[in-house]
Amino acid sequence: MSNPKTKPSEMHCSGPRNFGPGSRRSFMRLGLAGFASMSLPGIMRLQAASPLPTQTADGKERKRTAVIMVWQPGGNSHIDTYDPKPLSGSEYRGPFNTIPTKVPGMRFTELLPRQAAIADKFTVLRSMYQGAGGHPAGSMQLLSGDSDTRDKPKPRLPDWMSVANYLRSKEGPRTNPLPAYVGVNPPLQYNGPAYLGDAYSPFSVTGDPNSPKFVVPNIGLTDANQVARLGRRTTLRQQLDTLERSFDHFGEMGALDEFETQAMTLLTNPKTKDAFDLTQEDDRTRDRYGRNAWGQQLLLARRLVEAGVEVLTSSLRGPLCGRVNNWDDHAVNHHIFDALRFRADAYDQAVTALIEDIYERGLDERVMVVVTGEFGRTPKISHQPSTGAGNASAPSGTKQPGRDHWPRAFSNIWAGGGIETGRFIGATDKRGEDVVERRCGPGDFLATIYHHLGIDSKSVFIEDFNGRPTPIVDHGAPIPELMG
Repeated sequence: MSNPKTKPSEMHCSGPRNFGPGSRRSFMRLGLAGFASMSLPGIMRLQAASPLPTQTADGKERKRTAVIMVWQPGGNSHIDTYDPKPLSGSEYRGPFNTIPTKVPGMRFTELLPRQAAIADKFTVLRSMYQGAGGHPAGSMQLLSGDSDTRDKPKPRLPDWMSVANYLRSKEGPRTNPLPAYVGVNPPLQYNGPAYLGDAYSPFSVTGDPNSPKFVVPNIGLTDANQVARLGRRTTLRQQLDTLERSFDHFGEMGALDEFETQAMTLLTNPKTKDAFDLTQEDDRTRDRYGRNAWGQQLLLARRLVEAGVEVLTSSLRGPLCGRVNNWDDHAVNHHIFDALRFRADAYDQAVTALIEDIYERGLDERVMVVVTGEFGRTPKISHQPSTGAGNASAPSGTKQPGRDHWPRAFSNIWAGGGIETGRFIGATDKRGEDVVERRCGPGDFLATIYHHLGIDSKSVFIEDFNGRPTPIVDHGAPIPELMG
């Protein structure tokens, strides 16, 4: 058993920090109106990065792998879902019964019958740990490897999604018209590209994909006048750049041209519009995921990675969570057990459909699915007065149960990626308070994702704002059971 007092920098279970800041691809989020207004003098100098190999050790072309991360903002209660403790005292275990899964010896709570029925298609990691109790620091620890336990207003290190996007851009011109990194209602509150610059943020899709009015603006333009106007603006911008190019000693302008071409393709290629168009899915498939925001978000995620997106994030937040629109089930926010019941059906259905679909469509070797939040919830139930009535919360002043932040132990699930599924990794103690077997920290989490993306997290460095080569992961290693 690992020492529970291990420092975050020492956490392990058994990352490239290429820091060339730049806003090269920020125009991909600006839309048509902002496209022509980019200020090239404001673009920061790009530093050389360790390129990703395009071939495997035996000379074969490396697969273009992808990751879908489904984010539970606020932190899911591990005890009430994937790591139930039915023999603990009443002040710990909660009201839910446990049910068997398709994996012998692994039980979930009754909230997850669909996932229990396909548990042979994923692996549960029950021994996650990180060292920060606040949402900002906890998210930064898990998504970027920042060991700082203080809550900061913005990230110091880039998250794994931005790093992967940055490194993939170093492999050469992208032939697929879709962006490499897309967020469908992505988790952006406490993470981001940091010193890499906004260029490596996601192409962000917001709104409710289940709404009949849902549309992704400024992709696949078909109006000839709009396309021509966009072309004229681009030509004018290029003429204004002539003087700047004469001082381009480092060749960044050529790189900018490459990304500008990709943006033009995104705006004008009709195939890009098709990839975002959920109406091309049959009704049976849409029903299978659930006719709600979360179901259609994850269907869109599958559709986009199948079309060539390589990093996809989607945050399960909003009204389906309950009154406060997230998984932060303090008693002052939610009646935790009512909140879990309120969101369970949509969550269980959407995640089950995504995992099944990945396997049924032959994407399970190339695409890895990770479902996680930044931490778990306190094993011991607390009781506090509600701060307001709403879905899953009693009227203000009513005493109700809740669980608070708990980074010392939590669970996440992994599917696809060529991994061996139908198992659980690690264990927590009888109350779910601490990890007692196979303690895994943020470095292990990150190194595992990087490994699937073909990135050797031990050898890739990126220069930060001060020009210091920084490893993308400075602790931890890929989790063997989650290596395809």
